[in-house]
Amino acid sequence: MQDDFDTFMRTREAAAGAYTTGNARPLEAISQRSGPATFFDPGGGLTEGAENVLRVNIEGARAFGPNGKTHFDVRDHGASGDLAFWTGYQHASVELNGKQQDMKLRITEVFRRTDDGWKLVHRHASMAKSQNEKGR
Repeated sequence: MQDDFDTFMRTREAAAGAYTTGNARPLEAISQRSGPATFFDPGGGLTEGAENVLRVNIEGARAFGPNGKTHFDVRDHGASGDLAFWTGYQHASVELNGKQQDMKLRITEVFRRTDDGWKLVHRHASMAKSQNEKGR
């Protein structure tokens, strides 16, 4: 099971890479389509319901230009039964309004195994403190 999720995580990171270039389709493919799902966005908002989360994600991708890139710094991950998670950082350089912007996000994602594979059911993304700021 863990090997299956480890393989899936490569797909997940590739979907994030596409997203940062304005392409939400790979993220759509691994997203829950109906039922419960949640998204705590970097701006502090909450979106509930799979259909709403998917809509917000598709709209969000449209903000990014084609010159984005990202990678995950996974601090912990695991899978048990039909649930899996990862937590860590997402480092991104994205194009917003024609300007490159670097981001470091603290991420926790939860996935549910379905007949169609692992599906994203929860994402918490918040801006990380700069490296000069101390955590508490």
